Amino acid sequence: MSGQRAGRVAGKIALVTGGAQGLGEASARVLAREGARVAVGDVNIEGARKVAASIPGAIAIAHDVTQESQWQAALAEVEREFGGLHVLVNNAGIGLTKDLEDVTLEEWRRVHAIDLDGVFLGCKLSLPLMARTVRATALGGSIVNISSISGIIAGHNMAAYNSAKAAVRHLSKSVALYCARKGYGIRSNSVHPVFIATPILDGLVARYGKDEAYAKLARQVPLGRIGEPDDIAYAVLYLASDESKFVTGAELKVDGGISAM
Repeated sequence: MSGQRAGRVAGKIALVTGGAQGLGEASARVLAREGARVAVGDVNIEGARKVAASIPGAIAIAHDVTQESQWQAALAEVEREFGGLHVLVNNAGIGLTKDLEDVTLEEWRRVHAIDLDGVFLGCKLSLPLMARTVRATALGGSIVNISSISGIIAGHNMAAYNSAKAAVRHLSKSVALYCARKGYGIRSNSVHPVFIATPILDGLVARYGKDEAYAKLARQVPLGRIGEPDDIAYAVLYLASDESKFVTGAELKVDGGISAM
């Protein structure tokens, strides 16, 4: 034997949405490093291409998760390039921090279209391809939906984001039960990050400066710091791997202890 360790997701095929930066980029890199073939999807195709070009064997896909036709095209491209799909990471999302009375209906709908409808479309449309792939291989399927600790803990100025991310949590459970009943061999779970050093914090950084913004957020976290993208990527890796083969319909909080308060 060579003594080399097999990757934790060796042989699996993964599609990561919102993969051009932040949690999606980190997840794509970790999955690839652990043996998966990865498709990096993003509405920012130039960013997706840049990330994919730095990951051996990865491909980039122009992908607006709010559009059913683009989901269909993305899944067809993954099947054409890689032959199937084992892992879907529904990561694409936006934030909105705004008082309830100031949120417009357009803003409300946009947050839900990206953060919730995009997850629904991904789960619904990926299942036939994932089920075929699982049947044809000895590897299990996994849907990993990136929610937020804001899907569990509400904020006074985050009504739209709280609503969408809480819905992702419960949708993940419904998908898990559906797949179990169908015998698809596909699990569905959600991941709930707290504040992570990604572009989603850019607004706060612009207002306070990076050091003060991060310190302000860290004071709310029992571990005394905000998270790093890899903190979430390794949670995604666990749920994508067959190490979690008996975990479905669960929410994995990666929150520095904030939900324990």
